[in-house]
Amino acid sequence: MSIFKPLLGIIRLLLFALMTSTIFGWLLFTNLFVSSEEKKLKRGILYRRFIIRNLLVLLGSKIITYGKIPTESGLIISNHRTYFDSIVILQHILGYPIAKIEVASWPIVGAVCKSSGVLFVKREEKSSRKDTLIKAQTILKNGFSIVNTPEGTTHIEPKTIAFKPGAFKLAAQLNVPVIPIAIDYKYLSDAWIGDDTFLPHFIRCFGKWRTEVKISYLSPIYGDNPEELIQKSKKAIDNELIRFRKEWNS
Repeated sequence: MSIFKPLLGIIRLLLFALMTSTIFGWLLFTNLFVSSEEKKLKRGILYRRFIIRNLLVLLGSKIITYGKIPTESGLIISNHRTYFDSIVILQHILGYPIAKIEVASWPIVGAVCKSSGVLFVKREEKSSRKDTLIKAQTILKNGFSIVNTPEGTTHIEPKTIAFKPGAFKLAAQLNVPVIPIAIDYKYLSDAWIGDDTFLPHFIRCFGKWRTEVKISYLSPIYGDNPEELIQKSKKAIDNELIRFRKEWNS
């Protein structure tokens, strides 16, 4: 069993890399013959969802879903355990994750992100807020959501840690709902924390036959006060995280 787990993790990693690079490579190639940037992005988002749904099967993920998957666009807010969070969420949501602007310049990853719908933000520059607001308005107008993890880092605390207010200010300005999502993993060791690096974490996490994940889509929250939006979102997510853990522990 000790040999089987890392072997399974390595096989899944190789298949993950092969499938992702092949499909996104095809997307980037065929985009050369698509003149409209809007069409390119829509194709990229749909390709991404197709890849994710197949990856979840490939990686042995058991996803238990609660609540009603949102059909209206808005600001999707979730707690943060690992890089796998967004993959689980984006199987259902046609949205733009928020990422730091540096990611756009990463080899291969930057091209994939640009072609599949990512909202790049210069987090340290206040002057970029207006540009972010304009981009967000266009994204929401086109029927897509914006996906954000306001904790800003991964952790294994039983409840959420402090939320950064930026995304909530954006939701209040745009007058769109905040849609909280709670996500957690049966095994705390599945979280990506501390000095953990991608390769050993991936093999440890997906070397198991099953990676069990619970995700709960909670009721949309409306309002123009960012602090109230934060408090209500945080409370809703915390309650679900506590419930998840109680169910697993029992």
